[in-house]
Amino acid sequence: MSPQLAPVRTSAIVQERVLKTAIPGPASLAMLERKQSAISSGVGMVMPVFVAAAGGGILVDIDGNSLIDLGSGIAVTTVGNAAPEIVRAITDQAELFTHTCFSVTGYEGYVAVSEALNRITPGTHPKKSALFNSGAEAIENAIKVARYFTGRQGVVAFDHAYHGRTNLTMALTAKSMPYKSGFGPFASDIYRMPMSYPYRDGNLSGPAAAEIAITQIEKQIGGSNLAAIVIEPIQGEGGFIVPAPGFLCRLAEWATENGVVFIADEVQSGFGRTGRLFACEHEGVIPDLIVTAKGIAGGMPLSALTGRAEIMDAPHAGGLGGTYGGNPLACAAALAALELYENGGLLERAREIGELLIGKLETLQARDARIGDIRGRGAMIAVELVNAETGDPDAALTSRVAAACHADGVVVLTCGTYGNVIRFLPPLAISDELLIDGLAVLAHALELS
Repeated sequence: MSPQLAPVRTSAIVQERVLKTAIPGPASLAMLERKQSAISSGVGMVMPVFVAAAGGGILVDIDGNSLIDLGSGIAVTTVGNAAPEIVRAITDQAELFTHTCFSVTGYEGYVAVSEALNRITPGTHPKKSALFNSGAEAIENAIKVARYFTGRQGVVAFDHAYHGRTNLTMALTAKSMPYKSGFGPFASDIYRMPMSYPYRDGNLSGPAAAEIAITQIEKQIGGSNLAAIVIEPIQGEGGFIVPAPGFLCRLAEWATENGVVFIADEVQSGFGRTGRLFACEHEGVIPDLIVTAKGIAGGMPLSALTGRAEIMDAPHAGGLGGTYGGNPLACAAALAALELYENGGLLERAREIGELLIGKLETLQARDARIGDIRGRGAMIAVELVNAETGDPDAALTSRVAAACHADGVVVLTCGTYGNVIRFLPPLAISDELLIDGLAVLAHALELS
């Protein structure tokens, strides 16, 4: 390992933005050349920097720059990068065994994670779980289970939705570039319905927006032909769209009335991100199936499908599984992360972060009409940037602002169907001081743009 790649102890990472070189620095530029020679061009990077260590709200790159992390690896390191509790759990498990494949010989970690998910996910009804590797894989299995249980094929997804990059989940995903373009044909019997988007649908009420979708479902598909409705309680890649109150409840109610499985995709919004364990709790929605991943295991690859026992038990033995699903190291990390979510004060911290973000962003909005909307919950907040005169989405402005933030040492992510949303997903371990500094960089980027 070359000297610039030497690991840095997480405990030694100073929680301060420090730029020693331009971004990207010379070591990252050299690594980028290696990346371009060795890795498919289809694998992109938001920022052309390479990380040597991370902790709290800081990423340290191989040039020694300390960057403010407002992305958490896309909502994954919610408990904090290399959190000591996670590291200990992984290390302890690795000393015992690293893999058996649960479908061959079982182990307690898989059982314990499933028991915890059955307990903490919404609803007091009997539940069961199955573990997988990625959010897309868990979504695929949710659709498999729903189709098996109902004996139907049709699946409804929504405008602005993102559910993954596999063939079926690309079909569920709304946005073409970069996720779908050129990769078809896609899985069949997928139907797209209008989403409640308060900023752009004239503040249509949630129940009214739901009735529009329901009418289309009934006319285009028919409830008796529909296996499942799959929806993100707060849309992620689609732009952090929070549906109007009552939208989710009415859809879930209709699904129950028609024997349709209601699937909540909480891959990005779950595990304390919104100030509740799950975003659907804000609306009092109890899904039939809930899909989780990202923040579940502190950075280890793990996803889960949890739901009503009678639905989860429908498939035949051997119908669900996978070689790596519920890997022992990931399960150990998940149990440590779940303990932090439940007893580490992280839900309260997410709410505090949300209040700070919204307060600072509203101050910016008051003097900059290009900030068209501020939305989200807890530590899942976004701003939609628009043309100040027309209100049209301004993707070019968004790109310039994000690039300026990156150059000044702040990791921000863009999203949205129109490419005009900047989203904030800081780790819950971040300090107020880092958040304030990061938002000051954003304010300066807006001024320059």
